[in-house]
This record gives sequence, structure tokens and C-alpha cells, in this order.
Amino acid sequence: MCGIVGYIGHRDAYPVIIKGLHRLEYRGYDSAGIVLYDGKDLKLSKTKGKVSDLEAKAESEKTTIGKIGMGHTRWATHGVPNDVNSHPHFSNSGKLVIIHNGIIENYEPLKQELIKRGYTFKSDTDTEVLVNLIEDVKKKENCKLGKAVQIALNQVIGAYAIAVIDIEKPDEIIVARLGSPLAIGIGEDEFFIASDATPFIEYTSNAIYLEDEEMAIVRLHKPLKVRKIKDDSLVDPYIQELQLNLEQIEKGGYDHFMMKEIYEQPSVIKDTYRGRLLANKGIIQMSGVEDNLEKFLNAKRILIVACGTSWHAGLVAEYIIEEFSRIPVEVEYASEFRYRNPIINKDDVVIAISQSGETADTLAAIKLAKENGAFVFGVCNVVGSSISRETHAGAYTHAGPEIGVASTKAFTTQITILTLLALRLAKAKGTMNNSEYQRYLLELEIMPEKVQEALLTNDVAKQIAEIYKDATNCLYLGRGYNFPVALEGALKLKEISYIHAEGYPAAEMKHGPIALIDEHMPVIVIAPNKGHYDKVVSNIQEIKSRSGKIIAVVTKGDTQVKALADHVIEIPETNEPFTPLLTTIPLQLLSYHIAVLRGCNVDQPRNLAKSVTVE
Repeated sequence: MCGIVGYIGHRDAYPVIIKGLHRLEYRGYDSAGIVLYDGKDLKLSKTKGKVSDLEAKAESEKTTIGKIGMGHTRWATHGVPNDVNSHPHFSNSGKLVIIHNGIIENYEPLKQELIKRGYTFKSDTDTEVLVNLIEDVKKKENCKLGKAVQIALNQVIGAYAIAVIDIEKPDEIIVARLGSPLAIGIGEDEFFIASDATPFIEYTSNAIYLEDEEMAIVRLHKPLKVRKIKDDSLVDPYIQELQLNLEQIEKGGYDHFMMKEIYEQPSVIKDTYRGRLLANKGIIQMSGVEDNLEKFLNAKRILIVACGTSWHAGLVAEYIIEEFSRIPVEVEYASEFRYRNPIINKDDVVIAISQSGETADTLAAIKLAKENGAFVFGVCNVVGSSISRETHAGAYTHAGPEIGVASTKAFTTQITILTLLALRLAKAKGTMNNSEYQRYLLELEIMPEKVQEALLTNDVAKQIAEIYKDATNCLYLGRGYNFPVALEGALKLKEISYIHAEGYPAAEMKHGPIALIDEHMPVIVIAPNKGHYDKVVSNIQEIKSRSGKIIAVVTKGDTQVKALADHVIEIPETNEPFTPLLTTIPLQLLSYHIAVLRGCNVDQPRNLAKSVTVE
């Protein structure tokens, strides 16, 4: 959500910043802006719309010269998306300029106080309040910019990642964070600032990730200084070597990142279990689990907290963990969990799932769980992210960067990690016999090949998409392990095609949704030949008798459902607990093709952000 890029060094800043903003487009935004110091003045260009619109405006306004600058993509919170509310924002004097991700919750009383002191405001944003607060502190305290930023931030409530430039000291950028990620790339006589490492990966492999309530003074020809915002104490920052490469963040010949990421699933599932699963030896080894095995084995229950697609992965995990290891599991929306005064015990294990590792609600849930003495285990994709640092232990998925806003490979790799966890606990608890355990391990090992086979449904999905691209509603039905897949399939369609869709347990259809079914209603039924197959067949017959259009995801060779459905999509056979890894593939493809045919922006759906770092 929102994107920050900054540069200070020997290069021309403009191409670095613009390219960086393009790299951060996946985060979601509605406007963009850039400011550069050209040796005399701070030159500003900003506009509602895309980074390409900003490029055209900046070049026409000659905002392209300078060795220091900052750029921003905004996702509107305070004030509608327009040119005025876009970042960067100047202080009243025009000497300070700021870019900001996050929300200043107490901006209104701060704004009223500043108005009393003679400050005026051009925008509706909380960010303009912050830059003027910093200016006011700087004047009153007669201090340098860094000190003024520190004092001002101790007066605000909310979340932020900020970068500030003072025209009186144009050889430095002050940056700070609380609840919103910020990375500093360290090069030879140059520094890069960004919301994540993608904007500067080709320039340096060394980065510092600021922790919450830390600020840094980034200066030319001087060492980087990191301080605690609360008490001004110096911090010895950890310089991390980046594992990203350019190839991972380019489309690689695909039309969209989403399609590339759908097709990466066989390889990233393998990457996720690589080194952890030794099927022929009957071994699962995950250091985050092994080092804390007693915590899991003694747990009275497991609480899973997550949002969106990660919450759906948690629902699949609930089925798998309870069946394999017989530990009670509850799955909570992190956004609700933090506000409902939940009962958390010291013998609970809390599993927090997040692709980005920066989801604000999930981070808040983690802090609440830790305050109550629970052991917290994180599952995330981004190395060095906040969740990986806040949790007691955890496991990374190895999905590689997920650029498309609608998660695909994050979902299947999260399920893979949680399946490994469930199997390891089952082995340790003795809740699964050895032959069954070995059979599951061998099946999981060949899952990438089966996912590859499931991807062969692409052409069928595209044909079905052409028929139903103009639908206004869709119903998704699944039972057992595939009820969460129905929810996830409906979410994907909503996110990228803007068609209203709902996921339901198939048996719940008679408790309301059946009223919606007529000849215009596509119903996607997930009906593999395992589990509650006969019950699902009965549900399909009920739909057919009401003239609903049936799209069925079935196991290869199925004849019974095929005779009833209008369209079938076949997946390979597998054990019932592993079916979500396969049934989700054609639903991803179907959503993708419907969105493309409707002319939607598949990678950057309207109003959505990749990483939700504010409430």
C-alpha cells in the first residue's frame, strides 16, 4: 500500500526513482509524484493516475534534473485521489518536503493547533499536517531536521514510513518508520530508499530494514546513522544481503505478473519443501518447528490469524492440522481478533500467516498474542519482513516476489508449509501410522508435477471464461477441504474481474443461496472424487433442476458429474487433504481469463493494494 522511492548519490536521481516507482506499482495506488533537488530548488511534479502519467508531466515540467530526490505512489486514505492530495507535500515555507505511507490518526487536532499558529493547508491529507508539524518543531526548537522529525514523531499517533528533505541541507534525507516497511539500500557513495528492495536490486545487494520506531539520517559521503525515535539512542543496524534478482521481478514473457505467478506454482511449491522434505527417508525438518517442538506438542489449541487469501490458507490448514495431528484449531480474521478481547492462553500456539509479512492487522494480532504469553509462529514470504522479526519462530514460503495484487502462488506455498507442519506434528504425536505418513510424504513430493498437469486446464478455463465473462454474479461451492478453496475462488473473481461472487459450503446452498439460482447464474462446484463426493453430486443435481449453469472441477476420469455439468475441468487424482493444491489452479486461471476478457487491470485491480499496512 503506497510506495516510497528515494535516492541520494552520484547518479541522476530521476531514472532511478521513476524505474523504482514502476517496480512498486504492484502495491496498488491512485496517484504519483516526484521531487528533485536540481542544485538550486526543489522541483515538484505530481498527478492523479499512473506512473506513466507522472513521467509525461515531469518531463514537460522539467522535473528531471538532480542527484537527490524522492518519489511516491499514493493509495488514498485522507482526501480523494487528485493532483493536490498526491505526494510529495511541501511545508508552508516551501523548505521541507515529505512523502509518507500510513495514517496519522491524530492529524485533526494537530491540524487545528497548527492553523491557530498561522499555518495553512492546500490538501486534505494527514501528510501535509505532518510536514508542517515538523517545520513548526524545527522553528520552535531551533534544531536540525533530524531532531525536528524525531520530536514531531513523538507527538503523532498512527503508522508511517516517511522520507523528508530540507532545502537548507539538500545533501541528506531523513527517513523513519512505524508499522510501514522501509528499506535503505547501501551502495558505493550512494543510498537508495524504498518500501521494499525491488527498486534498487540492480544497484546494490546490501540493505538495512528499519525496525519500528527507528529513524535514519541518510547523508552523502557520511556513514548512515540509525536512532530510536523515542529516546534518541543510537542503533547498530544489521546490513542484510538481498536474495532478490531482476529476473524474479520481471514478467518473463507473460502478459501479466498474475499469469506468470500462476505458472510458477510447480517450481515454488518445490522450492518451499526443498531441504525440508526428505520423503524417501521419512523426514520433515523445519528448524522453526524442531526448535520449538514441545510448544506445539503441548499446545491445548492452535490459533491461526490472517487476512484475505492467507485466511483461506489458514482454513485449509485447520482441516489438515486437526485431521493429521488432532490438535484443535481456530482460524480468525486478524482484523477482528485484535478488537474482540480474545481469550489467549500461555499454552496456545498462534500461527500468523501473511504473504508480505507487513499486514498491519496481523502484526497487531501477533503483538496481542505475545502480550498474553502465547507462542507465535510466523508463515510469510518476505525475508526480513516485520512478521518474521516479531514472531518467536516461523517458516518462510519460498514463493519468490509476488507482484500481482491477487495472491496465487502465496496461497499454495502457504498450504505447503502448513501441511509440512501438520505432518511433522502427526509424526511426533503418533497420531498417524508410519505407512500412512510415508504415503503422504511421497504424494507431497510429487505434487509439483500434479500442479503442472493441472495447469494444462488453461485452454478449457479460457473457453469457459469466454462464455461467462459478462456474468454479474457467481456462486462457488465446495465441501470439506475444498470449502476454503470455494472462498478463495470467489475472492479471486471479485478482486480482478469485479464480478460479484460468493463462496459457500455446498451443503449450505439450501439454506439461502439456492434462491439465487436460475439460468443466468454460473455455479462453480469443486467436486473431486474424494471425501463428500456423493453429497456434492446431490448438490449439483439440485442446481441442475433449477436451470443453473454448472462449471465443475472434477478428478480426471470422472463420469457422474460430467453427465450433469455444463462444463468440466479435470485435475489429477490425489489424497483428499492435498486436493486444494490442485482444485485452486483452474479457479485462478478462470478468474484470470474472465478479467482479461473484461478489459480489467489484472495485476493492479482498482482500489486494492498488495500489502495492507494500514487498518
